Amino acid sequence: MLGLILSTVVFFVASWYLKRYMNEQEIPEGMTRGILIFTLATSISWGTWAMVNWAQVKIEGPQAAPQTTGDLSKLLGVGKPHQ
Repeated sequence: MLGLILSTVVFFVASWYLKRYMNEQEIPEGMTRGILIFTLATSISWGTWAMVNWAQVKIEGPQAAPQTTGDLSKLLGVGKPHQ
């Protein structure tokens, strides 16, 4: 959950910074510039999420996988009479 919150914040900060930087470089606004900003901000955000997730696993250890029965008919209740 922490990774989701931090990566969202980082996305908006990176997007704002990249727009500002490209304005200073006098790169004209357009679809290509917008896609570039979106792609770079998403990449930075994803990297942030990966670092937070890595740190969380190092601190807390890996999470145990949930136990399932593996029988889909039991989970869906198929074969039970309706009352």
